[in-house]
Amino acid sequence: MFRDDDGMFFLTLNDFDVKGKTVLVRVDINSPIEPETGEILDDTRIRMCSDTLKELVEKGAKVVVIAHQGRPGSDDFTTLEKHAEAMSQVLNAPVKYVDDIFGKAARDTISELESGEILLLENSRFYSEEVINKPPEEQAKTHLVRKLSPLMDLYVNDAFAAAHRSQPSLVGFGVTLPSAAGRLMELELKGLERGREPEHPCLYVLGGAKVEDSLTLTNHVLKRGIADRVLAGGLVAQTLLASEGLELGDPNFRILSEKGYEEEIDRGKNILSSYRGKIKLPEDLRLETKEGKAELLSVEDLPSDMIIYDIGDKTVEEYSKLIKNAKTVVANGPVGVFEKPAFAEGTNGILEAMVESNAFTVIGGGHLVAAANEGGFADQLDHVSTSGGSLMSFLSGEKLPVVELLERAAKRRKQ
Repeated sequence: MFRDDDGMFFLTLNDFDVKGKTVLVRVDINSPIEPETGEILDDTRIRMCSDTLKELVEKGAKVVVIAHQGRPGSDDFTTLEKHAEAMSQVLNAPVKYVDDIFGKAARDTISELESGEILLLENSRFYSEEVINKPPEEQAKTHLVRKLSPLMDLYVNDAFAAAHRSQPSLVGFGVTLPSAAGRLMELELKGLERGREPEHPCLYVLGGAKVEDSLTLTNHVLKRGIADRVLAGGLVAQTLLASEGLELGDPNFRILSEKGYEEEIDRGKNILSSYRGKIKLPEDLRLETKEGKAELLSVEDLPSDMIIYDIGDKTVEEYSKLIKNAKTVVANGPVGVFEKPAFAEGTNGILEAMVESNAFTVIGGGHLVAAANEGGFADQLDHVSTSGGSLMSFLSGEKLPVVELLERAAKRRKQ
């Protein structure tokens, strides 16, 4: 059982005897995927939830794992067969896999599980209702929850990275079953307490491709005074540069348009106007030539027919100075396409500055965590979160549906 100073209260694995019990564990192993081969590029999230799974196995539980990968229509929306293979390697134990979620094949396989065995169900987002956010009581009425609940004795949520969503596999079972936080969920919630009331100056470094979420967060943390400044990179920076009226060039504008970010450009104008001087944009960029090489270009020299893949050296230097003088630094998403070695300079520079600073440092988002692991920075940061969206929401003081439900489940058991 855990209770913090602010009254956050939830049950943990310490509160349940799981020997011989069937335990449904919701994890978030949504991982970077190579689109052409389907190979998992980084197994961090699988490794991070392994403590919960190992403990349940060692205590003699029958473990049923439910998770998602990607979103419908995205390049990484695929089955969890390779995740089962990766999980087997991480746990050094066989993990069964069934290409079914709650149908007869899945239910029969669950019923046949022996103590100490693990089964991974198919991608939960193959079920259409899984991508719809509704209140927990409504999600408890979905076919997924009604079909699987009678087979389970306990529900464990270890998916902090998805805790900001209110979908069937995340909140529905918390209504129908006794519920506890897994070890990763427990670790995240405890580890991030310090970041909820940051020491100032506080910087947020926002990159990656989720522009809508990042602009919402930018408005939120600056309006509430949580952050003193936001440093932008990735498509977030490109969108805001376009908001300032800069012509990026046809290839770059096409990328923003294809991702549906034209409306975000207009939204960015209002945010930049409201927080003038508090949002730092790149001074220079690193673009890819036709030969596949990196070329530096000042933003004043835009537009360009080359594609923007990273922030430039001057920007890295300026951002690094600000980071080293901060007391709290929260970074979400890479500032460039670090998967291409020529365009990893920006992301590695930001991570290096965070390591060298005396600030309390937090990073989140699957791709940034992958970059931190690849560059050897992860162990030198104060908190490496498996989450992007939930991390940002939690640090911003928002209520997370999954955490609220865990608190409700704890109060229910206490009564």
